[in-house]
Amino acid sequence: MFNNRHWVFRQDSAPAQRAKSTQDWLAAREIDFIRHEDWLSSSPDLNPLDYKIWQHLEEKACSKLHLNLESLKTSLIMAATDIDMDLVRAAIDDWTRRL
Repeated sequence: MFNNRHWVFRQDSAPAQRAKSTQDWLAAREIDFIRHEDWLSSSPDLNPLDYKIWQHLEEKACSKLHLNLESLKTSLIMAATDIDMDLVRAAIDDWTRRL
């Protein structure tokens, strides 16, 4: 599958992925997957975006009061364009320790 490379699909807690029909379909085709019961989908330790990047966005975008949703969106977009790739690399490098 996928250029003759082995892949394992991760199932999180999305209803479509939890569905018995989805689980049965994957099993019938002998597709390797991590069941949603075996994955901590809400664990910030397993998601660099949760523990590093969102923190950066919150610090930047929420440093001022927003009177409406559009103001917050604009601030988040500006904060996202300002993310330094060193911060992203550091989050990814730290991920294996957290795993």
